[in-house]
Amino acid sequence: MAKDRRHLAAKTALTACADGYRAQVRAELVQLEKAGYQVGDGDHTTYPAGIQAAEARVAAQNGAASGYGGVTSGSSEAGRPAMSMADSSAMYSHH
Repeated sequence: MAKDRRHLAAKTALTACADGYRAQVRAELVQLEKAGYQVGDGDHTTYPAGIQAAEARVAAQNGAASGYGGVTSGSSEAGRPAMSMADSSAMYSHH
């Protein structure tokens, strides 16, 4: 009986999450349409440029940068070890 309740609670939570996600996607599509993007118009010749331009207009209207790429500020140190070789050697010297 408790297992059934947990299953029902999990299913209800997933449904609520999916419904919230669907609502978010619909709202984003409405914003893109208002920014001039025609969803499903069959014109595949301008696909990436058209939606990217609409996303940029939506981002400008919302006063925020787009979440899909774009220019970022800051720096990255990709590939740098998390710890120095001396620290690593000291940590594993007893093995």
